[in-house]
Order: sequence, then structure tokens, then C-alpha cells
Amino acid sequence: MCPLSPVDSLGTSLILASQSPRRRQLLTDAGYDFKVIAPSDEVERGICSSCSPEDTVLEGAFLKARAIAKGVSEGLILAADTVAECRGEVLGKPVDRDHAERMLRLMSGKAHRVLTGVCLWDCPSNRRVCFLEQTVLKMDDLSSEQLEGILDSDSWVGKAGAFGYQDGLDWLHVQSGLESNVVGLPVERLPGWIESFKKGA
Repeated sequence: MCPLSPVDSLGTSLILASQSPRRRQLLTDAGYDFKVIAPSDEVERGICSSCSPEDTVLEGAFLKARAIAKGVSEGLILAADTVAECRGEVLGKPVDRDHAERMLRLMSGKAHRVLTGVCLWDCPSNRRVCFLEQTVLKMDDLSSEQLEGILDSDSWVGKAGAFGYQDGLDWLHVQSGLESNVVGLPVERLPGWIESFKKGA
């Protein structure tokens, strides 16, 4: 369980800027006390074709945190953005079944990265910092039957890369990095990041 002292010592509340139930569950399971203020759908932006995967998630996290900071008088805002990347192609949330199928076919039998950008934003000082976390996964070769089953299940909906590692998938294997990062929030890193942020005050 992650210690609460780094947040408590800031003398402020922790605010999760996310609509994701998976991020909420990760924070809850880690023992954090927090409230949720989700950014509007308009803040969720598309993939920038000219941006690197790293820049994409860092900017996404920053924009989410900034959107919430505009309406918060006090608190430490935690925002995150996650994408998958395979062979140079950034894979966000699929827009429909065909898009999900194309993503899964691209990753089938290959290693790929999951990147999460995390932004900590203090109110009212507006001091902020962003962090980046990477996990490398290997996907098994998916048969036509497996692929159809995944697509029919709708388990890909709303998930970067068209998969949810937290669903206990036996065709995905972590090669390096944190499993929590694949789910959407590297909670094991938070105590150190929050402490570092506090010391930078």
C-alpha cells in the first residue's frame, strides 16, 4: 500500500482529474484518499500525428490538469493520459470496431509500448510538473477466432490500444515496466513523484 504521508504533508487534498474507473480503482486499492473531478469530453483530444508518443501523453495529462485547475481553489490535481505505441504508430482509444481491429492486428505477435503521462498541479500556486512512465508488452499472435471474440466482447471500448490489461488477458505479457502503468496510472511511482514535487516548492 502506498503511504499517504506525501499527500498529507502537502496540507491539501488530492484530486483525480479523470473519468477512468480504472484509475480510480488503482488509487483506491493503493490506499489514497482523494476526490474525483473529471474533465469534460472536450479535453480528451485526438492523436497528434506530428507529436511523439511521449509528447502526446505529457500534453494530454497537462491539458486535463489545467482544465480542472481553472475551477479549483485548493488541492493537488493528479491527471494522467495513456497511449499504446507500436512500430511508431500511436494508438489511443479506438473510435469504432474497425479501428479496434486494425490496432489489434498491428500489435498481434509484436512487442509494443504503453506510455502514461502524469501531471501534478498544485492550486492555488499553479505550480506543476509532469512525469512519464513506460511499460513494454508482448502480444501473442492472435488467431482469427481470438480476434473476433475480443471484438464481439466490446472489451476494447474506451481503452488505449483496444485492450484492457486489467481484464486478465492471457495473450498479453509484460516484458518490462509496471503493470499498473498499462492499466492507466503507475501508482507505485506516486509517492516518490509527490515527494519530489513537494520538495520543489
